[in-house]
Amino acid sequence: MLKNLWKDYSPKLKHCNVKILATPACHWQRAINGEAHVAIKGVFMSLFSFSGKRPDNLGINQGKLLACPSTPNCVCSQADPSDKEHFIDPIASDKSPGEAISALKAIIEAMERSTINDVTDDYLYAEFSSKLMGFVDDVEFYAGQSGVIHVRAAARLGKSDLGVNRKRVEDIREKFKGTN
Repeated sequence: MLKNLWKDYSPKLKHCNVKILATPACHWQRAINGEAHVAIKGVFMSLFSFSGKRPDNLGINQGKLLACPSTPNCVCSQADPSDKEHFIDPIASDKSPGEAISALKAIIEAMERSTINDVTDDYLYAEFSSKLMGFVDDVEFYAGQSGVIHVRAAARLGKSDLGVNRKRVEDIREKFKGTN
């Protein structure tokens, strides 16, 4: 089907200056009407989705979240504070652990491209995916004691996340402050 659609619509796309493979999806969306463009867009998005494999070692282990790898694509409030690349302050809270997790759940549910995978009275695990390439970041919150919510956010793939996880945690922190 894809080959036939390309043959049928490639003459219409000759005016496009295509420099990267992801670009034809937007041109095809303009060129093809109806259900065919949805199928084409789905094919391209699946070709360019960098979701990676969901880690099987996340969660709380003896009161701790998983440590960050050596790559600069992770932040964690339980990292050594002298590790400026990975350390991020925990989120301060005047709520009980259950109330804090509920507030975080509401914040994350309102954020774009987020999926909550696990929620307990003191733990929340969510995934965030990037808009363009579908990169997935795993974000965990642990409210094991009143007053402190520990957080870990890490990109699944690549070496650098260009500060995306740190910025996301800071955005969530600001939104959480508004619930206190």
